[in-house]
Amino acid sequence: MAGRTDTLKQVKDMRLLVTRPEPQASAWVANLQAKGFDAQALPLMAISGPTDPAPVVETWRQLHTHRLLMFVSPAAAEWFFRLRPADCHWPATTLAACPGPGTARTLSELGATCGLAREAIVCPDVNAEQFDSESLWPLLRPLAWPQQSVRIISGGDAREAQGRNWLTDQLTQCGAQVLPLLTYTRGAGTWTPRESALAHAAIRAPDQHLWLFSSSQAIDHLTHTHLPAIAEATDSLWHKATALCTHPRIAESARKLGIDHIIQCRPTLDAVVQALRQHGAGHPTSH
Repeated sequence: MAGRTDTLKQVKDMRLLVTRPEPQASAWVANLQAKGFDAQALPLMAISGPTDPAPVVETWRQLHTHRLLMFVSPAAAEWFFRLRPADCHWPATTLAACPGPGTARTLSELGATCGLAREAIVCPDVNAEQFDSESLWPLLRPLAWPQQSVRIISGGDAREAQGRNWLTDQLTQCGAQVLPLLTYTRGAGTWTPRESALAHAAIRAPDQHLWLFSSSQAIDHLTHTHLPAIAEATDSLWHKATALCTHPRIAESARKLGIDHIIQCRPTLDAVVQALRQHGAGHPTSH
């Protein structure tokens, strides 16, 4: 029992760096601090609206012609609804889909004001092993897709939507007409002096910090934009760092960075807390 107590103490003594974009990062920090962890926000991505909102507005105007809108993230849903014309409402014939419960919760909250019924939101079960397109597809596959119009709602750079094409391929093979729609832009953003200081401390004392990664692109921003901007070495101590990754693809990106100690878990608050308490940041388990 003493060993278990020591493990929990090691977890809570480490500083947990939440790398999600704002405002998600601050929300996660508040929840983790309430659980007793020393969590701090260190966003690795910044999100803003699309350069041209006209395609989003037009999609709202033509929503009744689409069978499905697939939202890849909470940010995709937030910006799509933020750009909704006041006289547009969600038609009963159009489904909304998403890969995980966080996005489903956002859709339910925002959609309640314009007619999107909870029953029209398709999402993997909260107990699904992963929250991704592969987990969502078995729920969509049985539906009739020939000649049906589908929009994949996502983010990207200022020019085009970015993301995996796996679900698009599955729907296209079933006869659907699938097009991407960019509702927000994402980039590295710029760290505040406080965030730069936090990153300096994490790189210099990797055994005292744990990185919570929820995006492979965020890891790219960390190594190619943020750390070079503060003239910090990016490769000397990564083998001593610990990362908690919320998907196997993110874990692979962390390994390529050079991180040896990786904890994998599902991308929910309860799963993250359970993983932290189970593994212990002082002696993480690699998967």
